[in-house]
Amino acid sequence: MGGYGLVDTGAGEGALGGGIGTGVSGTGVSGSPQEAAAAAEQATDDALKAIAEPRRRAILRLVADDELAAGEIAAVFDVTRTAVSQHLTVLKNAGLLTERREGTRRLYRARPEGLDGLREFLNDMWAASLDAARQIVEAERGLSDVGPSAQAG
Repeated sequence: MGGYGLVDTGAGEGALGGGIGTGVSGTGVSGSPQEAAAAAEQATDDALKAIAEPRRRAILRLVADDELAAGEIAAVFDVTRTAVSQHLTVLKNAGLLTERREGTRRLYRARPEGLDGLREFLNDMWAASLDAARQIVEAERGLSDVGPSAQAG
């Protein structure tokens, strides 16, 4: 099988991110609400896995406002062009980048909407945490309708 460039490329876990999905999330999904929810959950997982690697986050920052060619992106990093290409593939497959061809060049730009599922997940977690903290404070101050058994645990 050879190494397929997986050694010392700087691309991180398994070079392609260890099981990241192969398409832009949220496209072509039809069916039940459960299937749509599962697809959204997978898209969020893909985004989390993709941005877990520091170089990928750096790439997203580079292309957040400007469309850049793969070579321009690669020039910023002290890793091989192959590694950068693999990072770009992971980000694109996770729905976080768009790729446009112009002649022989490939131009990349961030897709902020690719982080929508992750943003929603974090907002929900934050809201739940704030609500739990509010309930604790209210219970400690005797301001809520929580019974004694709920206050004890």
